[in-house]
Amino acid sequence: MKKVFLEGAISPEFIADSIAKHQGKHSIGAHNIFLGQVRADEVGDQQVVAIEYTSYEEMANEKLHEIREAAFEKFDLTCLHIYHSLGIVKVGEICIFVFVSSKRRKQVYQATEWLVNQVKEKVPIFGKEILDNADHQWKVNS
Repeated sequence: MKKVFLEGAISPEFIADSIAKHQGKHSIGAHNIFLGQVRADEVGDQQVVAIEYTSYEEMANEKLHEIREAAFEKFDLTCLHIYHSLGIVKVGEICIFVFVSSKRRKQVYQATEWLVNQVKEKVPIFGKEILDNADHQWKVNS
């Protein structure tokens, strides 16, 4: 199974390196990337300053593997990468990185949206929103 979880924020350097690694794959004609960034949401009179992500990693890795396999069956993909943060990610930092490659652009657009929705709906990843008064609440995906 592929490594999915990274400790802390996903750095721009990590993203750039991932893109650069695909330059030698000449059957690829299209890439699509989804980057999820922590927002400074308002909660009452407080503001989110970070999210602390936790997961049941073994269960999450199994579910992510199933999602990957289903994506390769459903779409004509060359490559597929999903990365998600664990631990604290501050406002403005990247917490999820989905990178899809195919021969044609239509497939990458459809696959990326499908993948992000599958991860949000089915993978046991939990976010504790840390507020500027040091209080917290559990994040609910909409």
